[in-house]
Amino acid sequence: MIGGRPYHALRTPLLEVGALLDAAALHPSRRGRDHLRWLAHSHGLSMRRVDEVLEQVGMAEASRRRASGYSLGMRQRIGIAVALLGDPPVLLLDEPVNGLDPEGIQWIRGLLRQLAAEGRAILVSSHLMSELEDTADHVVVIGRGRLIADTAVADLLAAASGDRVRLRTGSRAEAMELLAREGGTVAVVDRDVLTVTGLPAERVVELLSGARVPFAEVGAHRASLEEAYMELTRDAAEFTSTPAGEADGVTR
Repeated sequence: MIGGRPYHALRTPLLEVGALLDAAALHPSRRGRDHLRWLAHSHGLSMRRVDEVLEQVGMAEASRRRASGYSLGMRQRIGIAVALLGDPPVLLLDEPVNGLDPEGIQWIRGLLRQLAAEGRAILVSSHLMSELEDTADHVVVIGRGRLIADTAVADLLAAASGDRVRLRTGSRAEAMELLAREGGTVAVVDRDVLTVTGLPAERVVELLSGARVPFAEVGAHRASLEEAYMELTRDAAEFTSTPAGEADGVTR
């Protein structure tokens, strides 16, 4: 449903919702610009609009070449140009950074923020948690076909972080034994990084200092979106050979 109406009932769908679902949906013998031209013609849009969106996605020159010579990143940019063609208030983008180089990823991140600031609703489906964390302000998490979370990114990360303390120490075994003995629950994150639950940071510092256990860092743990996602979808572990769930970022 788009704006309360089923998609098939929309008379000019490109003007109401733009979508990037498959970057490969581009005939290899067709030029990128021609692909946009026939879509524009079908909706009564001007060729000037075609040139505008191609310029916007950085494909003004390359669009005059046949798609068979495009990289995956170039196909992604053409797909995004198609989604933007009708200047719609709603955008649906599936894995929009797939195939983009670092510069392209930075570009799409800025573009999505810009479009959201204009008041558009942008839904991004992606398994790249770091990209969603840096871009989206609201996430929907689905696991095993059921809705697990529908919340603001900040709230999700705060809940996942809990009262954990992050500790970096070269004396991991000593620190773990000491803190566990004092009632803390200790988990290994990396070779020299632990998280501690059940003890405030001040108490962790006091205990380590008193026992002369060296440490380099103690502070409140901030969970990543990937950590929060894995925790939320833990019950879907049997599906980890394929995606256990899907995270959709909604940027407003």
